[in-house]
Amino acid sequence: MSQFQGCGTALVTPFHPDQSLDEASLRKLVRRQIEAGIHFLVPCGTTGESPTLTHAEHLRVVEITLEEAKGKVPVLAGAGGYNTAEVIALAKELEALGADGLLSVTPYYNKPTQEGLYQHYQAIAASVKVPIVVYSVAGRTGVNVEPATLRRLAEIDNIVGVKEASGNIAQQANLCATLPESFDILSGDDAITIALAGLGGKGIISVASNEIPGVMAAIAHHCLNGDFAAARALQRQWLALMEVNFIESNPIPVKAAMARMGLLQPVWRLPLVPPSDSAMAKLEAVLLSTGLIAN
Repeated sequence: MSQFQGCGTALVTPFHPDQSLDEASLRKLVRRQIEAGIHFLVPCGTTGESPTLTHAEHLRVVEITLEEAKGKVPVLAGAGGYNTAEVIALAKELEALGADGLLSVTPYYNKPTQEGLYQHYQAIAASVKVPIVVYSVAGRTGVNVEPATLRRLAEIDNIVGVKEASGNIAQQANLCATLPESFDILSGDDAITIALAGLGGKGIISVASNEIPGVMAAIAHHCLNGDFAAARALQRQWLALMEVNFIESNPIPVKAAMARMGLLQPVWRLPLVPPSDSAMAKLEAVLLSTGLIAN
């Protein structure tokens, strides 16, 4: 099994009320993940509010995650953006820190062509030796990594997988049918982990596993073992949480939920703000109904 199969957590980044990095809470969160049986960790992705982290903070979050992981689970560090040269510089630093691989979101805003996407990832891959997972999330970035482009990228030795968050099941079916078996296709949406696994996907990079790491790891494990009945039973139990996590822009709801669970302070960096009263009420209702918080 590849080191980036199963369930990886797109870790949130905890902050103190004064907006500084909360290193102690981060360490506790990473330990909680490992103890719950998570398969790998993804610090400084976009769920980790990476666009608002300083360069030093980005490196520090990955460094702390690596220190706590201690080789027990792989660390797939976030290194993406719309400036290829800047991403390459960061990728080299993360590799030097000891990251096991890199998750690289497609360039956003500048909307490169498919050829531009190919050359962007090719340049990053040529700059490091560690494995790279492409992150395709057109709803956030404005650009889709098309199947033909991913097939070209899969020919590059250290481009080993894709976090597929297009929400387009037909596109995901095409990828599963046409990419090499060794290429890891991971869901970027908690709610369709099972659907993608049924087509041949290898797991999930999860938001919900910030709250319920053991459950999401179990769903991924059941899917990889072909026990879809067991996976569906857990999905039914936890679908409301997977959905309410996106009632407002991620990671607003998940951090609010984790704050109510006593895992971190309810602090975001602008332009993200706390959830609206109506969103918070819906979130709390789900947390109560699933037993994640008490009355």
